[in-house]
Amino acid sequence: MKRLLLGLSALTLVLPAAVPAMAQPVDRAAMNQILDQGLNHSEVMQTAAWLTDRIGGRMTNSPQMRQAEQWTQERFREIGLSNVRAEGFEFGRGWSIVRSSARMTGPRPLQLSVIPVAWTPSTDGVVSGEIVVAPISSAGDFARWKGKLAGKVVLISQPGTGSEPTEPVFRRWTDAELAGRTTMNQPSHAPDAAERGLRSPNFAAQLDAFLAEEGVKAWVRISQRDGGLLHGTGYTFRVGETPKVAGLEMAAEDYRRLVRLSRAGTNPTLELESVVQFHDEDVNAYNILADIPGSARGTEYVMAGAHLDSWVASDGAQDNAAGSAVVIEAARILKAAGVRPKRTIRFALWNGEEQGLLGSLAYVDRHVATRAPLADETLNALPANRTWRARWPIEPRAGYRDLVAYFNFDNGSGKIRGINAEGNVAAAAMFEEWLKPLESLGATTVSLRNSGGTDHVYMQTVGIPGFQFIQDPLDYSARIHHTSIDSYDHLKAEDLRQAAIVMAAFLLNAANSDEPLPRMPMPTRPTATDPFEAPAN
Repeated sequence: MKRLLLGLSALTLVLPAAVPAMAQPVDRAAMNQILDQGLNHSEVMQTAAWLTDRIGGRMTNSPQMRQAEQWTQERFREIGLSNVRAEGFEFGRGWSIVRSSARMTGPRPLQLSVIPVAWTPSTDGVVSGEIVVAPISSAGDFARWKGKLAGKVVLISQPGTGSEPTEPVFRRWTDAELAGRTTMNQPSHAPDAAERGLRSPNFAAQLDAFLAEEGVKAWVRISQRDGGLLHGTGYTFRVGETPKVAGLEMAAEDYRRLVRLSRAGTNPTLELESVVQFHDEDVNAYNILADIPGSARGTEYVMAGAHLDSWVASDGAQDNAAGSAVVIEAARILKAAGVRPKRTIRFALWNGEEQGLLGSLAYVDRHVATRAPLADETLNALPANRTWRARWPIEPRAGYRDLVAYFNFDNGSGKIRGINAEGNVAAAAMFEEWLKPLESLGATTVSLRNSGGTDHVYMQTVGIPGFQFIQDPLDYSARIHHTSIDSYDHLKAEDLRQAAIVMAAFLLNAANSDEPLPRMPMPTRPTATDPFEAPAN
C-alpha cells in the first residue's frame, strides 16, 4: 500500500502517532459480505444499461430525466431502502432534441455532423443560406459585424488548425503517477475574486440579442474536440432567458472545411434544420434520496452521491450513469449483506450537476448550511451557484452536525485507486486504515489534494467532510466527457464492480465509526494570499 505523503515534513511526523487514536478496526467479517455481494452477485452493469440503453441521455427536466427520477426511486424501493423520495428545487425549462441535420449544398453536396446547442430554439423549418465566418468571442466584436449578417448562417468560432493525439487516449494511473498525486496543493486567494466574477456580463444573452437584431438564420460553433465528436452543451435554461436564435455545434472537421472554402473565395451554402422541444410542465428538478436507517447514533448520517443528469449528445454513460449505478449498487450490496449501521446511510442521485452543481447545492442550502446574503442587491439576485462563494459568513442549519461525511463518484468508469482527503489530515489517517482490506483491488492511495468540479464541492465550502475518489482516467477526458460517444460501450464492468465495493466499504466504516469523521475548521472569509496584490478594476 502506498503510504500517505504530505509534502510537509512536520505533518508527516505527526501522522503515525495519530493513527491508533483515531482509527478503529475495520469490520472484516462485514467486508467479506461486501466482497461476496460485489464480486459474485453484482447488478451494477444491469443498472448502468437501464440508465443508458433504456432511458438514454438525461438532460435536467427533460422527459428522459423524468423517467430516470421515477425508475431510480422504484429501484431503491426494490432494494429495500427506506424514506425513498424526490426532493425538488427550482431549475427552469426542460429541453429535448427531436431531430437535427446539416448539409452543404454548394459548392458541392455534403452531409455534415451537427447537434443543437442545449436550450436554443428550433430553426424556422429547414433554413438555407450562405455562411459568414464571423468569429465573435465578446461584445467588443459586435461592431465589426453589424449590418453584415442578415439572412446568413453565422459561424461564430475561430476554426483553429486541428490536432492529432500524441498520447494514448485510454490509460490507467501508474504507481509513479499515483505517488505524485499525494502532495497537498495550496490554495490561492485573490482579493474579492469571488465577488468580482459576479460582475461579468452574460455573454450568451448579449450574443443572442445581437444575432437576433441582425436577422441571422442560425449560428454555428465548432466542436471543442476533433475526431467527429459533438457535445451540444448550453446553459440558457432559466425561465425568461431562452434565446431567440437557433444554435448548433458542428464537428470540427466539417467546420474547418467550411471556413477554408469561404476563405478561398467560394461561399459555401448550407441547409440546416434543428427541431427541439421545451418542457414547461414543471420547472422544478428533483434530487432522489433514500436511506438505510441507523441503529444507534440518533439523527447522524453519512452520505454517498453521484449526479443522475447528463448531456444528450449520447447516453451519459461515463458521465454519470457510471456514478449513479455505483451508488445504487453500493446500496444494494449493503442491504444484501444485512449490515445494521450505527448511523443512517443516505444515498443521493443529484440533478442539475451539469448546469452548476445545482442539486447538491440545493440540498446543502436546505439541510446543512446557508450563507449570508450579499450587500449588493443586484448581485444578490443572481443564481445561488454564482454567488455562493462570495457570501460570508456561513450560517449552519439545525442539521449541520448530523451530516458526518459525504463520498462522491463522478470521474467516469475507472476503478477507484484511492481518495482525495481534501487537506483533512485527520481523516486521511483514517482512510489509510479503511483502504488496507481493499489493497488487492487496487485502491491504495490517500491524497491530501483538493478536487473540484463535482457534487462534494458545496459540502466542502461549508465545512462538511466531503470527498471525491481517485479513479483511473481511462478515456474520460480524452474523448468521452460530454461527447457523442458517451455510451454503455465505454463502461468497464470490472472497474464498476470494484468501485461499488469500495463505496460500500467506506460508507459502512464511516457509519460505524465511534467518533464522527474529523472535520476541518468552519470556513471563514480567506485572507489574500498576496497581501500586496493590487485590487482589480
